Amino acid sequence: MLNSYFPQKFFIDGPAGKLETVLVELNSERRRGIAVIAHPHPLYGGTMDNKVVHTLFKVLFELGFITVKFNFRGVGKSEGVYGEGVGETEDVITVVEALQNQFDARASNLPLLLAGFSFGGAVQAHVAQNLSPQTLVLVAPSVDRLNAPLISSYVDRPLIIHGDQDEVVSLKTVLDWATLQDLPVVVIPGAEHFFNGKLHILKRVVLDSCRS
Repeated sequence: MLNSYFPQKFFIDGPAGKLETVLVELNSERRRGIAVIAHPHPLYGGTMDNKVVHTLFKVLFELGFITVKFNFRGVGKSEGVYGEGVGETEDVITVVEALQNQFDARASNLPLLLAGFSFGGAVQAHVAQNLSPQTLVLVAPSVDRLNAPLISSYVDRPLIIHGDQDEVVSLKTVLDWATLQDLPVVVIPGAEHFFNGKLHILKRVVLDSCRS
C-alpha cells in the first residue's frame, strides 16, 4: 500500500546554484522507479507549482514512483538565471543524478521516468538524449520553440499528450514532430494549453498509460 502523500522540501546543488526541490516517496520496497518533472517556461510564470505539473506529481506518486518536481534556475528559491533551455537541461540532469545516487537507483535497478509540461516537455526531450529514460511523458511540449530533438531512438515508452484547443503550443507542430518518428499523440478534445477543466482526463491518460 502507498504511503500517505507527504512532500519533502530540500535543495540540490545545481550547476548554477541551489535548486529548490520537492519530493514524495514510498517506504515500501515496491517502488516503481524515479520520476522527475519539469515545469513551464521560467520567463512566463512557469514554476513547479503549476497545476499541470502538480497533477503529474500526484499521479506519478499514485503510480508508485519516487516523484520529484523542482524549480529551474532563477525560479522561486532556486539560484541562478534563465539558461535558454541549455541551462535547464543541465538542471534536470543534475537533479536526476542526485536522486539516483540518493536512492542507489542503479544497484536497485530503479527505472527512470521523465515528465514535462510545455517548455519543460521540450527540455525533457533534450534530457532524454543524455539519459535514455525508460518512460517519457510530454504534455503540450513546445518542441518547435526549443528545437526539441527526435526522441524515438532514446526512449522505449514515450507518451505525448496535447489538447486540440491549445492556443500556446500548436497541435500541428507537435503532430509534425511526432510524425517524423512514427510516434502516437494522445489528443484531448476541448483541452487548451493549461487543460482547464480537463485535468481529470490528463490524469486518467497518464494512469492508464504508465500503470504497467
